[in-house]
Amino acid sequence: MSDLASSTLTIQPRVALVTGAAQGIGHAIALRLAEDGLDIAIADLTSQRTKLDSVAEEVRAKGRRCIVFECDVSKEEEVQHMVQATETEFGGLDVMVANAGRLLVRTIIESTLADLDNVFDTNVRGVFLCLRAAAQVMIKQGRGGKIISASSISGKRGVPLNGIYCASKAAVRSFTQALASELGSHGITVNAYAPGPIDTPLLQASADALEQVIGVPDGKAAIRHYQATNSALKHIGKPEDIANLVSFLAGKESDFITGQTISIDGGSWMD
Repeated sequence: MSDLASSTLTIQPRVALVTGAAQGIGHAIALRLAEDGLDIAIADLTSQRTKLDSVAEEVRAKGRRCIVFECDVSKEEEVQHMVQATETEFGGLDVMVANAGRLLVRTIIESTLADLDNVFDTNVRGVFLCLRAAAQVMIKQGRGGKIISASSISGKRGVPLNGIYCASKAAVRSFTQALASELGSHGITVNAYAPGPIDTPLLQASADALEQVIGVPDGKAAIRHYQATNSALKHIGKPEDIANLVSFLAGKESDFITGQTISIDGGSWMD
């Protein structure tokens, strides 16, 4: 076989970077994209390093390469390093999943400026930094790309006790629409997923906060009851449900979809 024919048969694996990947939805996304044949970079806070290493081993067990970053997405230099190191190690970046997020359960009138800053630092500033860095790399590469972010059903409608969180996720929806318009000419799609209640550690944190803030005796049962009462499918979702959507948005089948924030909540919010 000639060198030309041999090089023609060599296909470079696509590369995905997933933030907030130590647990929950980010963990499920990393594994699903690995199953789809992508090499994976995963990132989370330093405090999550043990869990991150475990996720990396699961990715490698699927036959994909994986690198791990300790990254606070609200820190510009850390995000830049993460994206640039992914490009250097794997030879590019094809899929950015800005999944890292922070939740707050508190009324607006009881919230402080520190509460606002803490949530917006991760959910807005962090998403902005990840999207900007990924877009810069993808434009330079000139081969298109997929940028995907975590919004929320709470970014489409305001709900009690989640005002700051709702506003932060609405900002992600706006970023998605604006950046999609800016990057379309480069063949880069920009979308977001908007989950309802999903059975993750974040949901448990929300349940715990409901118990503490308003005295609900069983916060998780209350969330299940709300979903059963207000959604068409009557149950809480699984992280794999979100990973399935991200798999689609990261693949060629979604090439004509951009600027969308897609609800995935069992039918409690219908666009």
